[in-house]
Amino acid sequence: MGEHEHWKTEPDESDYPAAARYLSLLMDDERSQTIARLLEKAPVLRHRANDLLRASALPLLPADDPEVAKDLKKVKDGKALSPVLLVRGELGRHRLAVADGYHRICASYQLDEDAEIPCRMVALPA
Repeated sequence: MGEHEHWKTEPDESDYPAAARYLSLLMDDERSQTIARLLEKAPVLRHRANDLLRASALPLLPADDPEVAKDLKKVKDGKALSPVLLVRGELGRHRLAVADGYHRICASYQLDEDAEIPCRMVALPA
């Protein structure tokens, strides 16, 4: 499978509310909704799976994690994964928060740790 074949060019519409729900655990609802709207307008960038995991300080989930396995099956079945949504800035102990797509990052790492993952990223608003 080619490097970019298992990624969509745009995130799914449902990814933005999912990102806002996750971010609402780290900040107030109004701020999380604002960031989700900013993510919708952010350009698509590419970053390596291993770099995203390191910057976010999140552990690599194993291939048999239920959500990672589901994403790996999607790729095996020829379905493209949605780009991930990221927030850069001080969020607790994290300098990079994966607002949506953690399992997709782990699945991509399982396929090729050096593959570049499409993502939308915004800086944490002041």
